[in-house]
Amino acid sequence: MIAYYKKKTLGLVALASLLLAGSVAKPLPRQEEGQGTGISDLDANRQDHRRLSIADNTTTNSSNTTLPDVLRGVNIGGWLVLEKWMYDDDDNPFRGTNATDQYTFDQTPNAAATLKKHWETYFTEVDVEKIASWGINALRIPIGYWAYDDDNDDTPYLRGADEYMEKAIVWARKYGLKVLVDCHGSPGSQNGFDNSGRAGNVAWQSDDNLQQSITVLETMAQKYGSKQYADVVFGLELVNEPISWGSNNFDLTQTWSQQAYNAVRNASDNKELVIVMHDSFTTPWAWQSVGSKILANTPKRDAGFAIDTHLYQNQVASDSDPSQEQHIAKACNWTNSNLLPASSNLPVLVGEFSAQTNVCAYPDGTTTGGRACDVEGCQCSSNVEIPNWLQPLRTASRKFLEAELDAFEHSARGWFLWSYKGPGAWGLENVMRYGLLGERVTDRQLPNQCGFER
Repeated sequence: MIAYYKKKTLGLVALASLLLAGSVAKPLPRQEEGQGTGISDLDANRQDHRRLSIADNTTTNSSNTTLPDVLRGVNIGGWLVLEKWMYDDDDNPFRGTNATDQYTFDQTPNAAATLKKHWETYFTEVDVEKIASWGINALRIPIGYWAYDDDNDDTPYLRGADEYMEKAIVWARKYGLKVLVDCHGSPGSQNGFDNSGRAGNVAWQSDDNLQQSITVLETMAQKYGSKQYADVVFGLELVNEPISWGSNNFDLTQTWSQQAYNAVRNASDNKELVIVMHDSFTTPWAWQSVGSKILANTPKRDAGFAIDTHLYQNQVASDSDPSQEQHIAKACNWTNSNLLPASSNLPVLVGEFSAQTNVCAYPDGTTTGGRACDVEGCQCSSNVEIPNWLQPLRTASRKFLEAELDAFEHSARGWFLWSYKGPGAWGLENVMRYGLLGERVTDRQLPNQCGFER
């Protein structure tokens, strides 16, 4: 069985439900419920609040800091922060080890040499050129705090990933892409998921770890918020997916986000740098008051704050129940349930989402939820390798992905698919290779499935 799941840890109840449902791969994070031709023809009434650069988008530094009207991006996951579930046999740095995350991997024999080879080969300039040819105009690049932490002697984390971040920024500049630098792993682990660097306990909200997070972010802001990078690095994400339950207090997360915003703003020479905060799995609605406080206390010329939300429909056992048509309806409704209305002045980025759903497609084009079917010619996305998908399953997946993109481009400032490489429909490389989109990400077979007014 190939039930691909993302790389998170659920609460015990949700985890138990996944195991009972027969899910055999990665457990996932809790996710709140309710979530033709080129889409570049956006709604004529796109609101200014969705802009992420300063209010007057014509004011720039000496180099071009103006953002595209729509950020169409992809995550470079699994590169500078290891995530074991993402690799195939050919590019798996974990092969031959018992490691489960970056923390345990970095303690294995030959870890330094293996990491260096992985950094040099997993993602290269050739990939950036390919990504740009598909109409992608932005990269979200995850990296761990340890790459910038001078007081890292008490952990096994190996340094050096920042050198490759800088290479990626140079490549992005060459091919006209913008970059969101994402602090994906924070001191103490902000979520206990392997994507934080260390799976298990969550200790991010200790006083020392919260302060260390800000110190690291100041270092990152001094580098990536410098005028040197202002034409390509448009944003810095403070923390990725801090949970809002268990060991984390959501009120403290919101208070810390304002302190971190001020620290990063003060450390950055580029006053147009967008400072991004993940919504802690609550939805952007819970962040409007924080956004109002930050933007109210910031000079208009310096304004640049956005909320990142991650929207998946493959994260919990109940996500395997809907047909693809129901998945599409839910994606369209995200504009009401999970994204903000035009009356809000808080920009939203969909920093992660996927084309992957657990559905079965029948020869007549109909679909059901689940991982098994007994009709001849029926295929289920969770147990058939994507090169072997027949046209009904490819078409169903394309319909869902196009609907997601339409919803995001209608009600958010932009989107970043997870990820460039990944198993099945998790990888943009597979999405493009196997016809889950057209030659460019703006192509549509079924434009405006959601029925948005234009």
